[in-house]
Amino acid sequence: MSRSGRSWKASGVVSGAGSGIGRAFALEIAARGGSVVCADINGASAKATAVLIADAGGTAFDVECDVADLDAVEHLADVAECSLKAPVSLVINNAGIGTGGKNVGDTPYADWRKTVDVNLWGVINGCHVFTPRLRATGRGGIINVASAASFAAAPRMAPYCVTKAGVLALSETMAAELAGSGVAISVLCPTFVQTSIIENGVISDDAVGVAAKLMQYTGVSPESIVRTTLNAHDKGHLYVVPQLDAKAIWAAKRLLPGTYTYGLGLVSRVVSRLQED
Repeated sequence: MSRSGRSWKASGVVSGAGSGIGRAFALEIAARGGSVVCADINGASAKATAVLIADAGGTAFDVECDVADLDAVEHLADVAECSLKAPVSLVINNAGIGTGGKNVGDTPYADWRKTVDVNLWGVINGCHVFTPRLRATGRGGIINVASAASFAAAPRMAPYCVTKAGVLALSETMAAELAGSGVAISVLCPTFVQTSIIENGVISDDAVGVAAKLMQYTGVSPESIVRTTLNAHDKGHLYVVPQLDAKAIWAAKRLLPGTYTYGLGLVSRVVSRLQED
């Protein structure tokens, strides 16, 4: 039995399971003997993940779900319990989109709304719906997927940073509220992971190339991130900061907050001038 109060084989629900980190979570849970409900706003992608699990001998179900819609998430929870024929014991609030490339005031308001709806309200909805069900069983856990952007406060990424900071704060609050309940909370804060978040996000054209190069040269596989996260969750860890660059940012922000912010602003101005030239 893990410190999280959840022994393997989990009955899991993964949002954003159609690709990237979400698909990796679904596949790894199934590989560890769990059953999985794969949810995604793209129903075909969710089904494709479920088929991969079934082909490998696992048990999976697919549900089309827009996590920004509370009614849809409540429906997901009902379908999950019916399909799994057991209470859900592990929830991965993973669905999200990338946003960046413009300063506050220049970022289109529609981009703010879309990012907040998916990245923040999507996680809030998942926690709102599933937490009472988990608490009633007295076991299990929730993993909220945030980002190192939740504490890095990178320029020209305000909507993304704000929403991921909200996910981090929500997770910390829930960990305190659920202490001693048997329900564990973990929050994942990676830097670059090799997924399609850049292609599927709302990122300005001039920033896409830079982000793609960083993803190519520094990004790690979603599978390695997922294995690290599930192992940390089983040990009862709240914070999962899996990469060295994320750990360095985490330490710098806390040890030298003023210096960190000044330095980040200086780097941002230099990069902006180079792009203008």
